[in-house]
Amino acid sequence: MVVVSSGGGGGGNAWAKEMTIRRRMASIFNKTQEHFPCLKDYNDYLEEVEDMTFNLIEGIDVEEIEAKIARYQQENAEQIYLSRAKRAEDLAAALKASRMNPGKAGASDTAAGSSQGISSSAGVQGQYAPAAVGMSQPRPTGMAPQPIGGSSDPLQGDDEETMRLRAERGARAGGWTIEMGKRRALEEAFSSIFI
Repeated sequence: MVVVSSGGGGGGNAWAKEMTIRRRMASIFNKTQEHFPCLKDYNDYLEEVEDMTFNLIEGIDVEEIEAKIARYQQENAEQIYLSRAKRAEDLAAALKASRMNPGKAGASDTAAGSSQGISSSAGVQGQYAPAAVGMSQPRPTGMAPQPIGGSSDPLQGDDEETMRLRAERGARAGGWTIEMGKRRALEEAFSSIFI
């Protein structure tokens, strides 16, 4: 069921309310497809959770939904606890793997993402790792940040080579590489060829 909300004033506050409700619902209704005998049952479960979430956000039948959530929590307390523990273990394993092997964190990102229902594609650079609810993400390891400007900056000056190096470093700091530009140019060139 897809329902579009008309939304009201106070956009930022409404967004914060929605995110709070969605986080709460996700922490309680955290069953995965493995918990169901077939895909249809799992999809029905997801649709019911989304309907309840939408109604809570919009303020529709709040007391009835809160009672339903309380019943569900009592009946499934052990499953909720086990799912939270498994997710925490997956995130801890991904964090440990990324700290031990910073260059190959893609495999652990995939494992952590799959426990959250997130697909992850391995790329050379610039992988997006969504933030886990209530967990902080590990900081990248490697070179320490270098101060810009000052007397210790080897890229002082306005000659052409220095400006090129400064631009290249700035682009790399943003996650861009020359290879990405070349690959994109080739893809755009060949995508316009009609056979």
